[in-house]
Amino acid sequence: MIAVNDFVKSLSLKVLCPSTRESINIKSAELNRPGIQFTGYFEYFAYERPQVIGKVEMAYLESLDDKARYDQLKEFFSYPIPCVIVCRGMEPIPEMMALAQEHNVPIYGTEWVTTRFFVNAINYLGNALAPHSTVHGVLLDVYGIGVLLTGESGVGKSEAALELVKRGHQLVADDVVDIKKISENRLIGESPETIRHFMEIRGIGIIDIRQMYGIGAVLMTKSIDMAIHLELWQEGKAYDRLGLKDNYTTIMGVKIPQIVLPVRPGRNLAVVIEVAARNMGLKRLGYSAASELDRRLKEMAAQSDRA
Repeated sequence: MIAVNDFVKSLSLKVLCPSTRESINIKSAELNRPGIQFTGYFEYFAYERPQVIGKVEMAYLESLDDKARYDQLKEFFSYPIPCVIVCRGMEPIPEMMALAQEHNVPIYGTEWVTTRFFVNAINYLGNALAPHSTVHGVLLDVYGIGVLLTGESGVGKSEAALELVKRGHQLVADDVVDIKKISENRLIGESPETIRHFMEIRGIGIIDIRQMYGIGAVLMTKSIDMAIHLELWQEGKAYDRLGLKDNYTTIMGVKIPQIVLPVRPGRNLAVVIEVAARNMGLKRLGYSAASELDRRLKEMAAQSDRA
């Protein structure tokens, strides 16, 4: 369910025909242009989607005689339509307004051309209706890579994030990260509004990163491109020292590259996280230092065998 006020405000809509609804029952981020329905074909009618009327649909309705136009609109509004949006600053015809009021269907108007409205509306609905989850962690933008820091409470996530902010990177969320799945392979993270831009540092308390370091030190949202799990160093545990094998974690069905980073006194976590982000950027471009070293060693072994 989407709040009416949020829908209107986010898409810069004008209320042309109000309704008593406080929310709109929109289930998907798809829209429908009901041109074919106005010709009388309702066998395949995506009535559960917002109905968008552009210049073509309006011109066709105006070309009909009064009875035919009323009959088509009466059939159209007999379905449980969430809302109607009229584009290009056009005014709804009287029959449309009367039937919308009768069926309590809101009509909104926009000055945008139909194609532009489609793009903006799909982006908004995709974000508003996206599946979401909440995780305990810290999200930052490090060299353009969205880095999600996870780990047990007290392991040093916030302290590492604070050092990264001091080094010029940007904080998105501390302690609680709201995650939305906006596509099959893309996650977006943000902070809950109540604690946005705040950070807890043990021994000091709550600090406001935006007020302390400026607006350039924070971001509202960021894609999650990699996860770094911080854990206290365990003697005898075998940690990855080459990086030949990529490890992943799954969040809401999306595979995210993951690194397990052991924490011990004297280790500069901020620098290591920066290196991990830069290395991820190189891998995206098709270069892997571990694979390059492995290739060179194999070439040297092959040359030795030939000699």
